[in-house]
Amino acid sequence: MIQRFYFDTSVFGGMFDTEFEEESTLLFEMVKLGQIICVYSDLTESELASAPIRVQEFFINLNKNHKQLIMVTPEALRLAQKYIDDKVVGPTSLDDCIHIAVATLSKVDLLVSWNFKHIVNVYRIRGYNSVNLRLGYSTLEIRSPKDIVGNENER
Repeated sequence: MIQRFYFDTSVFGGMFDTEFEEESTLLFEMVKLGQIICVYSDLTESELASAPIRVQEFFINLNKNHKQLIMVTPEALRLAQKYIDDKVVGPTSLDDCIHIAVATLSKVDLLVSWNFKHIVNVYRIRGYNSVNLRLGYSTLEIRSPKDIVGNENER
């Protein structure tokens, strides 16, 4: 079974950032080879609309058979607000919380992000998962592309 990884917007931008380019390229190579499905949301599409053209074109040119669109639902918005209400992050991080909520509700294998402040952060991850468990949702594994491509040989 091919694993489904939710990609937040930062991962697409990482393709054109010298700090993140190498790992991002390796991760997207896994997508191109059909080893993982790139799951993204309509929020991701909306955020990419204001990204540089080369990021937009990269996203558009990904093979449709290797990506899956999921929609932000009212349930996802409620869950995202719960993360804020429980002070996992502040109100300015609502979009980050929506990514977390959509990935949780879609039961992806993990969420991938380069956002170390609000997403790929052990304290935040514990907070998101605490809310998820308390509300009857499953936990969500969250990693950076570096964590994934560094562990590629272990799978």
